[in-house]
Amino acid sequence: MPAIHILNIPASAPVSLKRISLSLGIVCLLFSACRAPEPDRPNILFLFADDQRADTIGAWGNAGVSTPNIDQLAREGFSFLANYNMGGNSGAVCIPSRAMVNSGKAYFRVQHDLNDTVLLPELLGAHGYTTFATGKWHNGPSSWLRAFQRGKAVFFGGMSDHTRVPLQDLAPDGTLINEREEGFSSEVFADAVIEFLRTYSEDAPFYAYVAFTAPHDPRQPPMPYREMYYENLPPLPLNFLPHHPFEIGDMQVRDEQLAAWPRTPALIRDQIAEYYGLISHLDTQVGRILKALEEAGHAENTYVIYAADHGLAVGSHGLLGKQSVYEHSQRSPLIITGPKIPHGSSVALTYLFDLFPTISALANIPSPIDLDGLNLSGLWTGEQEKIRDSLFLAYTDVARAVRDNRYKLIRYPQINRTQLFDLQDDPDEMQNLVNDSSHSKRVEELTTLLVEWQQRVGDTQSLVTESIDTGTLNIDKLERSPDRWQPPWIIQKYF
Repeated sequence: MPAIHILNIPASAPVSLKRISLSLGIVCLLFSACRAPEPDRPNILFLFADDQRADTIGAWGNAGVSTPNIDQLAREGFSFLANYNMGGNSGAVCIPSRAMVNSGKAYFRVQHDLNDTVLLPELLGAHGYTTFATGKWHNGPSSWLRAFQRGKAVFFGGMSDHTRVPLQDLAPDGTLINEREEGFSSEVFADAVIEFLRTYSEDAPFYAYVAFTAPHDPRQPPMPYREMYYENLPPLPLNFLPHHPFEIGDMQVRDEQLAAWPRTPALIRDQIAEYYGLISHLDTQVGRILKALEEAGHAENTYVIYAADHGLAVGSHGLLGKQSVYEHSQRSPLIITGPKIPHGSSVALTYLFDLFPTISALANIPSPIDLDGLNLSGLWTGEQEKIRDSLFLAYTDVARAVRDNRYKLIRYPQINRTQLFDLQDDPDEMQNLVNDSSHSKRVEELTTLLVEWQQRVGDTQSLVTESIDTGTLNIDKLERSPDRWQPPWIIQKYF
């Protein structure tokens, strides 16, 4: 019963989890899937950023941000330019996003703690992979302990001062030890995986999951990376607004308290400078990791995946956070490099949770049959131009959206309001076409498609309400915050 032992399910685990793991073990035994790995089975290195917009990569067209190492991945690998997080059912959008990535399922069909499903690293481990993790895991220690055989500098939380992240290591006896705070988050996580890469000499392939906490706020990049953007402040986003045109239903969420209302150009440019500073510092750590991968002799047989859990507004549409279904908040970077991956790009509609079946296929391991994710490999081989015709987005009970290759419809159920954007002519989502009579049929068709998507993923949110609230924005009712928000520890450190 080696497969069941590899899964390492404690006696106290939920019955449903034991059944899932037992079933996986039985399947492995029946089909001999848990035999020793093939000699050429590839390694997987997954670099996962936190809150990084898709338009913050130099190679993807942003000349104002310095990302030479991510740019190298884009030049060598395959970029997915229309990649999305499906959304979230709480203000902490990273929780459902990471649950979807690791389960391959829409967040409507998986628990946040992931104790009701088989995880990607758990599946890889059951098929002979050595699984290692460092960095953020926002879905509970019990699922992490199931998924990874080794780990160092792990953060079980959502956000923290980057210089005081509470960290834990995985001991040989399977317990979490060494609670401590040390260094700067991106550097600490890079150090941990670099140590793993340099010392790993086993025959089994590895899966290394590196989940950064940058560029999530608090926006406190090391001073050189802060100053490099203060010297020449980045421009405002093209869809900058002092405030959102209407009350969308979640304007008091924590992220929206990081600056005063209305947003001023100076304040937003200042925050973008700090945001870019965190991204460039993260990029430096990516370069260190790629160098270590090469020097350790693993690069030739390793797929490197770079992604982020979702985007961020940072002034777009007058918002700051990720609690919307606009492009800036739910589009996210995705780049894959490695053996037989050509340089190229695709604008096919993809989700982050497509990584589960994609990585499984790269490892020559069958995926579970109940996934919502789809294998992306046909896009880089040229066998497919697209893998789905449309894409669905959702945020709590506030918003639902559906988009096809050109148009995007957003519905706000609590205020009975609808938006329609032509993403080809208006990629910044500034011109609402919903009241244009020439688009009435399109609105009807996309609304029907939206309902179909809801049924497909198990979303029971009604798209209408009896409320007469039209979402009128009253700035005076918005809680005003200081002109420059910074936690006390940053004020002490830098000012």
